[in-house]
Amino acid sequence: MGILERIKEIEAEMARTQKNKATEYHLGQLKAKLAKLRTQLLEPPKGSSGGGDGFEVTKFGHGRVALIGFPSVGKSTLLTMLTGTHSEAASYEFTTLTCIPGIIHYNDTKIQLLDLPGIIEGASEGKGRGRQVIAVAKSSDLVLMVLDASKSEGHRQILTRELEAVGLRLNKRPPQIYFKRKKTGGISFNTTVPLTHIDEKLCYQILHEYKIHNAEVLFREDATVDDLIDVIEGNRKYIKCVYVYNKIDVVGIDDVDRLARQPNSLVISCNLKLNLDRLLARMWEEMGLVRVYTKPQGQQPDFSDPVVLSTDRGGCTVEDFCNHIHRSLLKDVKYVLVWGTSARHYPQHCGLSHGLQDEDVVQIVKKKEKEEGGRGRFKSHTNAPDRISDRVKKAPLKT
Repeated sequence: MGILERIKEIEAEMARTQKNKATEYHLGQLKAKLAKLRTQLLEPPKGSSGGGDGFEVTKFGHGRVALIGFPSVGKSTLLTMLTGTHSEAASYEFTTLTCIPGIIHYNDTKIQLLDLPGIIEGASEGKGRGRQVIAVAKSSDLVLMVLDASKSEGHRQILTRELEAVGLRLNKRPPQIYFKRKKTGGISFNTTVPLTHIDEKLCYQILHEYKIHNAEVLFREDATVDDLIDVIEGNRKYIKCVYVYNKIDVVGIDDVDRLARQPNSLVISCNLKLNLDRLLARMWEEMGLVRVYTKPQGQQPDFSDPVVLSTDRGGCTVEDFCNHIHRSLLKDVKYVLVWGTSARHYPQHCGLSHGLQDEDVVQIVKKKEKEEGGRGRFKSHTNAPDRISDRVKKAPLKT
């Protein structure tokens, strides 16, 4: 029996099993088996050399945004309107067959926008180049899920289910669970909060399903079985997602109002160019990019070329700012002067752990090199060795 058949068999068994207190241990074991099989499905076959035929797209700019959606929802048209890059758009499905990149110039930053081929139901199992599309989405900082406002609401659930099946967690944060494998000592189970979805026995059963018999587990929040499985797997990617409903010009105003009020949702129309500026602003907010301007000593700040930082790519502290300029700069920093919203007064003397905010101005004061041999009239100009034993002895006088 292949992996796909085993996955379908387990899903069918979970569907016909009633959810109550008596069956929660059995369902927990089935979820662990299902997660293991899906992980095996994503792994390359044994004996194969190379990673397969993926999309070769080099990372460029200060952030990467991926367009994901069903065929013929307006992804290529949206890319053309935002970036100016031509992506073929036609009235038939699967017009785009490869990944087409474009660059958005917004707020002195460069954001890479990727137009991916449309995915269909079953993409997590490899249908319609679904694995390659989802692999590119995993390397992105933000996912724009483009949906058709005139179609049913089930498309959103189908796409979310396909992405979660391959380890993408949309608009979620990593669970507060500490997990560490050990060589000996058995399983240590501790918790700092009352647990309502999982207990010690169920945790032991899930760990035994993964053949883990020595580990340390600490729950810092009321987590579920799926959260524990995600921590054990360790290959989950937590990414932000914005649901973009296109073609709002063909539906009524009541439907547009209902879609716009859903969480993490935005309504646009590429045909009438409606709400595209709000889409760019929402992308900027979700990515959390921070522009920092440099100021040389005794000169005006340079507002033409900012240093762009983000929490997902390194961090937004003064230390990250120095490392972004040059790795060797950190050891020469004496202190930093900061102007902007992150400073209490202008300028503020800050250390390396100070968090920077958007449009801050930073001046780095470096340590002065110590002068050897004293200063002023105490300065010695001789190059003679300090120790008498190191001095070169003169040749004896001839008599």
